[in-house]
Amino acid sequence: MSARTQPPVVHSLLETDLYKFTMWQALLHSHPGAQAEYAFFCRNTPAFPLAELLPAVELELERLCDLRFSEAELDYLRRLRFIKSDFVDFLSVFRFQRRFIELRAEGEALRIIARGPLVHVTGFEIFILYIVNELYFRRLGGADAALADARARLQAKIALLQAHPEQLQGPDPFIFVDFGLRRRYSGAWHEEVIRTLQTALPEHFKGTSNVHLARRLGLTPIGTMAHEYLQAYQAFGFRLRDFQKAALEGWVQEFRGDLGIALTDVIGMDAFLADFDLYFAKLFDGLRHDSGDPLAWAEKAIAHYQRLNIDPRSKRLVFSDALDIPRALALHRALRGRIQTSYGIGTNLTNDTPLQPLNIVMKIMSCNGQPVAKLSDASSKTLCEDHTYLAYLRQVFKHPQA
Repeated sequence: MSARTQPPVVHSLLETDLYKFTMWQALLHSHPGAQAEYAFFCRNTPAFPLAELLPAVELELERLCDLRFSEAELDYLRRLRFIKSDFVDFLSVFRFQRRFIELRAEGEALRIIARGPLVHVTGFEIFILYIVNELYFRRLGGADAALADARARLQAKIALLQAHPEQLQGPDPFIFVDFGLRRRYSGAWHEEVIRTLQTALPEHFKGTSNVHLARRLGLTPIGTMAHEYLQAYQAFGFRLRDFQKAALEGWVQEFRGDLGIALTDVIGMDAFLADFDLYFAKLFDGLRHDSGDPLAWAEKAIAHYQRLNIDPRSKRLVFSDALDIPRALALHRALRGRIQTSYGIGTNLTNDTPLQPLNIVMKIMSCNGQPVAKLSDASSKTLCEDHTYLAYLRQVFKHPQA
């Protein structure tokens, strides 16, 4: 079957992560003229060169750029209390522009660069990632066997959570959500996973980052901010040492108490906590972990709240780094009764098959003509092509050398 006769990968512009919309709105209001560049990377070795997907990705981009938000989708966004009417008006005339994204083969690698106004190119990320994923697994074939195995694995996860209900309910219940859109096996499998969990585990499964599926299935859309939001503030004219506080303040002013989970690892947990003073600790509902040892991170968060005379049990920690159900359960047991927790599980929910998942990302690399970077608590996640800027960022924030 040729690429043009296969069904499109993207069916709706609503099928992206919620935090894309929340960051998009915040940046449209605060820095509408910012320019940015994003780049695609594959961190592991695929079964065949991703460059071979170039013509199919080109076609999917053409299809993506033809899509518009429907009135029903816009009405749904209007009903989310943290989405503002002028942002929905912007989305009503928005279309992705093909001229802002470049695709080419570099040897066996697939090179994808999105470059242009930040409020136009930020949205490409999630679509590019799940386009590449779905095309990759279509090309690998063997879907019937892969999905049969995936269904058995999903039932094992459900059985694990149903085995000891008394340990997972009560005042500190085990709660998890789907964060698996960007690296899913396919759109059809993603929906099957969500429907299955929604039916089998309503007391534990509480939502999805996929706004399209949240709307269709009556689930809560979940998400707040990602690294790109804070990274962009490195280029917005603030003193570099103050960019993180400026980004958090911008978020507070935009959402006025909604979406109160702050991401901590743009320059590492220690540097984050140095900026996360009593003001921010009271304004934000909690923190999200995305790199480094999760228990060590949690202990730092709890100790920080205690130093500020804030009861940690009034706050929430959200874990989202390469989780599966057993790891999430272990964290829940270790922290239960000390602080509220919830767990965003991605690839292990939506792409747990016998086939090796792709470890692909699309990250902001520069903003307003200058490099930006994240200094993760895991050295493998640190990403910046300008080593001079990276060294400077380490110096400013006293971040240890990897």
